Amino acid sequence: MSESQVLYAVSARVALITLNRPAAMNALAGTMREDILAGLERAAADPEVGVVVITGAGDAFCAGGDIANMLELQARDDARPVVARTAVASDLIQFLRAMDKPVIAAINGAAAGGGANLALACDIRYGSTRTRFAESFVKIGLVPDWGGHYLLTRLVGTSRAMELMMHGDRIDADEAYRLGIINRIFPAESFMQDVLTRAEQLAQGPAAALAAIKHGVYLGAEQSLATVLAYEQRTQEQLFLGEDAREGMRAFMEKRSPRFQS
Repeated sequence: MSESQVLYAVSARVALITLNRPAAMNALAGTMREDILAGLERAAADPEVGVVVITGAGDAFCAGGDIANMLELQARDDARPVVARTAVASDLIQFLRAMDKPVIAAINGAAAGGGANLALACDIRYGSTRTRFAESFVKIGLVPDWGGHYLLTRLVGTSRAMELMMHGDRIDADEAYRLGIINRIFPAESFMQDVLTRAEQLAQGPAAALAAIKHGVYLGAEQSLATVLAYEQRTQEQLFLGEDAREGMRAFMEKRSPRFQS
């Protein structure tokens, strides 16, 4: 993957994917979409990675698409790159949601347009006191992509999603937290350390159980109670005799922290 516009690093079982165009608020340009997907695929295949964190360099998470480039395409009457980019975004979002490992969005600043919806696709979202969200597509005469219609609606409901998308207004961290868009707000000064501390704690957990919880939560959001109960029964049986469950129960009885293998 590109070492300039998307960075990838692993430490303490946490893969950190950093969008790296700080001068442009990490607006998506070139092969950044493909590079983010490649980073996710790399993390998914690495047994030394338990959790993925996506963030932005500088003061922004991601400002969405590069509008200067969009103007160039319009000048050429060429929508083909837009179609190709939305296809990559679709693959990226679906892979992120389907992969076994938890993905955390560390939203260090502005998250707008496709950047906002990339954050919404993550399993857990942490904001800082500088976080700002905007479904800004309507401001340039477009509709949300990156799964925004699906993701935001399930988080905040149809009426709230309609208003946020139709007005394209920016909301701050407090409002995003109130609406359930972000899980926690950390101080800007210690933001990344706070997020990485949470990520490292999660990365020490039982990988198979974390994967099953991720899939179970999304199943519960869309399927019937009977389907979810069957999933729980099947999954509990699969995990029960595994080494992580054995270690977890031994640790509980011995009043110590578990040391999970995965």
